[in-house]
Amino acid sequence: MKKALLIFSIVLFVFGTVNAQSSQKIGFVNSQVIFAQLPAAIKVQSDLDAMIQQWQNSLDSMTQDLQAAYADYQQKEATMAADKQQEAQQLLVGQQQRMEQFRQEKFSQPNGEAFVKQEEMLAPIRTKVIKAIDDIAAQEKMNFVFDKSESIPLLLHADDEFDITFKVLDKLKRGK
Repeated sequence: MKKALLIFSIVLFVFGTVNAQSSQKIGFVNSQVIFAQLPAAIKVQSDLDAMIQQWQNSLDSMTQDLQAAYADYQQKEATMAADKQQEAQQLLVGQQQRMEQFRQEKFSQPNGEAFVKQEEMLAPIRTKVIKAIDDIAAQEKMNFVFDKSESIPLLLHADDEFDITFKVLDKLKRGK
C-alpha cells in the first residue's frame, strides 16, 4: 500500500511539473542584432567611434613624437654633456609618462573616458530596448525572454518561433 501511494505521489508530481512547465512561454532576443540595426544605436556607435578615432590619432601622434625625440636623443647622446643627457632622458621619460597617462585616461576600463562615454550614451537606448522587450513580452504573454547574443551566451537552444528580436526592433523603429 505504501509503495502504491509513493508511486501515485511521484506520478502526480511528474504530471504537475510537466503541466506547470507547459504553461510557461519563453522568448528570446539577440541584442547584438537590435543594436546593430537600431538607428539611434548606430548613431551613438558612430559618434563613439569618431571620438575614439580622434583619441587614437592623438595617441599615434604622441608615439611618433616620442620616437622622433628618442631618435634625436640617440644621435646627439655621444656629444652631450652628462647633465644634458640626464635632462634629455628626463624629458623623454616625462613625454612617455604623459602618453601613458593619456592612454589610461581615455582607454582604461572601467574608468576610461571611452568606456564612461559609451555607458553614458547607450544608457537611454538600453532603457528603451528593455521597455520594448517588456511591452512585447506582456503583449505575447511571455514568462521569460532571454538574450542569445554572442557576447552573452545565456541560451543554449531556442526554437525560432519564440524569437521576438525583430518585433522589438520594429517597435523601437516605429517609436512606440
